[in-house]
Formats: sequence, structure tokens, C-alpha cells
Amino acid sequence: METEKPIIEFKDVCVSYTRNTMAVKNVSAAVERNSITAIMGPSGCGKSTLLRAVNLMHSLYPNIKVDGEILLNGQNILAMEPIEVRRRVGMVFQRPTPFPTMSIYENVLAGFSLNGIRLPRSEKEEIVEQALRSVALWDEVKDVLNKKGTFLSGGQQQRLCIARALALKPDVLLLDEPTSALDPIATNHIEELLLQLKNDVTMLIVTHNMGQAMRISQRSMFMYLGELVEYGDTAQMFAAAKDERTKAYLTGKMG
Repeated sequence: METEKPIIEFKDVCVSYTRNTMAVKNVSAAVERNSITAIMGPSGCGKSTLLRAVNLMHSLYPNIKVDGEILLNGQNILAMEPIEVRRRVGMVFQRPTPFPTMSIYENVLAGFSLNGIRLPRSEKEEIVEQALRSVALWDEVKDVLNKKGTFLSGGQQQRLCIARALALKPDVLLLDEPTSALDPIATNHIEELLLQLKNDVTMLIVTHNMGQAMRISQRSMFMYLGELVEYGDTAQMFAAAKDERTKAYLTGKMG
């Protein structure tokens, strides 16, 4: 039986800020479809840098160079137009970032409006409802869609940002410490939401929270000094890490 091809493949990916500063060094890994993969490691190890390479965020900065290949369904995204990549790869940041001048309704549709994609009103309404339902926010906001996104609580704002990313129906969702600014109750809601969403979208999540990695990810990457030290089944890694550096990090001996 033929195994399903990975949705993302990193092939010798390097990211450098200057000629002498390599933030990510020769990372190679394959990411399974409809899974949650946690990227862990101490501060400054390159995990967010690797994540941001997947939707070409580094292309906004001319001094940052990305080498190697990042394949999305077999296509090298480094050779694709950023707009096309960002339609297929959504991004959710550490702090909730609803656009402050936009209503809840407009926030969900921001990906379309910012890319100049025009839609009939009926289609807009369908997309907004579907996206907000997918993050369990519709019933909470359906009567206040014209209010600003910043009117919502922190946890609701983060769910709105996830809905905004999902509205474009991406293949992959990148999350850079999406719960670090939230309280435990809101964090629990987001984690439950991500577990439900993996049936529809593949997720890569950067997290400092090892408990979170255990709770929601099927596979984990451990990065140290820009290198991918270990990658595999999350439960197995926590139970019996193969590399001493991974063990040190997971047992709190390395911060």
C-alpha cells in the first residue's frame, strides 16, 4: 500500500540574516497531512524563523536569505509568488491581531479584500458564517458582526484571527505561540479548537509550552542552535528522547 505523500517537505533549509549569521541550518523533515506538528526549543533556536519561512514572510526583508527547498504538495514555495503561498498557508501570531479599523465581519474577509478578490455579498456572508462556525465563534458574535474585532476578549480575538486565516481555505496553518498571551481557560478553548481543525487543515505550531505539545501534537520537532536535533512521534519523544539535548530540554535542564 502506497503511503500518502507529505504535505510539507523541508529539504536542507537554511535561513540567514547576514552572511555570518545562520538562524536555521540544513533542516530536513516531512510533515504529515492533517496532523499537528509542534516545534519546540529554547529561545533563539530558530523555530519561529523556520515557521515563517513556510509562508515566505522572510521575503519582506531583503537581508534575509532562505536556501534549500520547502515543498508544499510537491511544489517549491520558494519559487512561487508570495500572494499564492499565503493563500495556501495561513498564519496566526503570538498575540491576537484583529485589524483594529475593521469590523468582525471585515476581519474574516480581510484576506480577500487585501488581495483584491471581489466576491458577491451572498458568498461573503456564507464565508463569514462558515469561518466563524469553524472556530466556535459564530453564536457569540452573529449579532455584533459590525463591531470592531478589538471589542472581543483576548481568546475571542485569537479565534477571530484563526477564522480569518481559515476563510481562504488554506492547506496549512502556521501558529506562532498562539496561546502565550491568553489565560488558561482561553488556552484550553484554542487547544480544543486546533484538535478539531486538524481534520481540515495541517498545522505547524511553535510552542514553549511542553504540556501543550503533549496535549495536541502528533509529532514534534526539537530545535537547538538553528539545527533540527530530533523529530518524531510526540509521545515517544517525551517518553524516551533519543538525543541528550532533547532530554535536557524536556526535563527542564535546558531553558
